[in-house]
Amino acid sequence: MTDLAAERDAFAEKLFQSALGYFDVLSIRLGQRLRLYEVLAEGPVTSQELASRSGIAERFAREWLEQQATSGIIASDASRDPVTFTLPAGHAEVLLGVDSLSYMGASVSQLHSITNAFEQVVEAFRTGGGVPYEAYGTDSVEGQGASNRPVFLTTLPNDWIPNVPPLHDRLRVDPPARVVDVGCGTGWSSIAIAKAYPNVTVDGIDPDETSVELARKNAAAEGVADRVRFHREDAALVARAPFDIAAAFECIHDMARPVEVLAAVRASLADDGAMLVVDERTRDRFTGEPDVMERYFYGWSVFDCLPTGMYEQPSAETGAVMRASTLERYAKEAGFTRFEVLPIEHDAFRLYLLRP
Repeated sequence: MTDLAAERDAFAEKLFQSALGYFDVLSIRLGQRLRLYEVLAEGPVTSQELASRSGIAERFAREWLEQQATSGIIASDASRDPVTFTLPAGHAEVLLGVDSLSYMGASVSQLHSITNAFEQVVEAFRTGGGVPYEAYGTDSVEGQGASNRPVFLTTLPNDWIPNVPPLHDRLRVDPPARVVDVGCGTGWSSIAIAKAYPNVTVDGIDPDETSVELARKNAAAEGVADRVRFHREDAALVARAPFDIAAAFECIHDMARPVEVLAAVRASLADDGAMLVVDERTRDRFTGEPDVMERYFYGWSVFDCLPTGMYEQPSAETGAVMRASTLERYAKEAGFTRFEVLPIEHDAFRLYLLRP
């Protein structure tokens, strides 16, 4: 086989595998919408049993079950008549375990939400404009919040903050610390901080109305609404200053004007305050070499983060693949004098500490 033929065939195989993954995402989203996995999680079912218990047509139930089994998403026992289908426990955790660090069900719904804005992304590429955050729909908002929820409720209070002494120490002592969570989304980072440190108060700031509404509901459900307040208006940042600690979780790269936001945070911090920034764990620079995580980050950037970040103009045009050097530049331009990349390991996120 010639080098050209080998190159051609390898790329054709790559696209074929991508097509299989695309169908997996679509079929999983279909199962989510129809709540089929919840039925499967209760035990083995036939296509007729799944249809009856989920309220769908048996013929479609059978086709979906067979597709899922062929893809290795569920297991089947074809030796039985009728065939039975089972959702393995490990797969159930990935699809349904909303508190598990392995949960990816929310990511599937968020990935599918890209289709809502696809035509607007095409137009943005042509014009150099952007796409409004609202174009992606509620599934995107809920998916983003739910996908980060396990990390925020587990890793943030147990592994991250305790290993950042300036934050951990201040959150534990009197007078009770005041925290501002910038770009709080559906509120899970704010809620996690409040639950881990019972004396603190947290003000969550986000420009998206749907996110703020969901955040308030989540805080009430978690029993911390008396200490965690969410605000849509940007003025809340300075109006409620000073804060002892500020945080921004996976949102700086989405901002049209990150330097202005960081400068506002800097102005709202107490003299001895500090800011924790958590964002994508990118490489130090673009190399063009294959990299699974960079590939994932660029996927989100092309279809979501960069278009939404360019909707408001002027824009820093950052995108999801924000290098550490880029954030350091933003921080210094905003008036922070100390910038530290924290030695905390995580597959997807990098942590930074900013100080006045």
